[in-house]
Amino acid sequence: MPPTSRPLRKLGFLTIGLFDEADPRRGHESTLQLIELGERLGFDSAWLRHRHLQYGISSPVAVLAAATQRTHRIELGTAVTPLGWENPLRLAEDLATVDILSGGRLNPGVSVGPPMHYDQVKDALYPDTADAEDFGYGRVERLLDFVRGVPATGFSGVEGIEVFSDRVQPHSPGLDRRMWYGGAGLRSARWAGEHGMNLLTSSVVKAEGGEDEPVDFAEIQLSHIRAFRAAHPDGEAARVSQGLVVIPTDSASPQQRAKYEEYAAGRLARTASPQGPARLLFAPDLVGTSEELAERLAAHAAFREVDEVAFALPFSFAHEDYEQILTDVATKLAPALGRRPGA
Repeated sequence: MPPTSRPLRKLGFLTIGLFDEADPRRGHESTLQLIELGERLGFDSAWLRHRHLQYGISSPVAVLAAATQRTHRIELGTAVTPLGWENPLRLAEDLATVDILSGGRLNPGVSVGPPMHYDQVKDALYPDTADAEDFGYGRVERLLDFVRGVPATGFSGVEGIEVFSDRVQPHSPGLDRRMWYGGAGLRSARWAGEHGMNLLTSSVVKAEGGEDEPVDFAEIQLSHIRAFRAAHPDGEAARVSQGLVVIPTDSASPQQRAKYEEYAAGRLARTASPQGPARLLFAPDLVGTSEELAERLAAHAAFREVDEVAFALPFSFAHEDYEQILTDVATKLAPALGRRPGA
């Protein structure tokens, strides 16, 4: 395997936490069990996607609060919380509370932009202010201020027997350094760097050049990473995590291998060219033995620039499939990528 520029230092995984509408507890319990398994296998982090009005986890912060009581070491993140659905002050309270419960293991990832299907949901979400809401970067700045302890009000002190604070309580020192921005475009990468956040990259980027220009996912993602670090106060030491869909098959049954390959093949067409008005470019899902995957990742220009990953689990597989994938990632793929736990 060709050497990578940055040896893999932190190993994570990401899941959507699907559930059956008729039995949602089972799906949520499955997610918690996967986080527990991840800790036993030596993963450094577990991340939850955020889904509203779907059959995936709608409240990852609440689920991660439960995970704090069932784990001791593994870091817990959101990838990502869309802030268009959130009040930054209330979210800051929730994040600080869960970070305190976890002993400083929370890694909140956020993004901006209008909520998905906003025209259909705005009357329920913002019945009186839908047309006045600002879904830009200012929403992140408010959240960062509250997490960092900037006063949220001009009032503090004692009123009767109650004591009031002018900043979010509880305050969790260090949480601000574990805030991540999930961005698919060059502007977002630069903005995250300028504001001292960490950067989450995924299997989706924006092809922002002209329609006649050649597009290469890895090169576009690489340009985002370099722009982020160039703008960040920490420079080359600024943290970036990559989240490709990576499915090792070392211990998979023939039936599982066939299912994984069919899943990847069904999503391959969307990787050939930018999709939609936003010109979103998707990375192919990677399926194969750990040796094969290590070779493909080592040839990936953006992967060579990161030392942290949060490999994404496919959306629609069974619990036992996720167990097999996580076990192979930890025991087969990570060593093939040169990871040494605790290094």
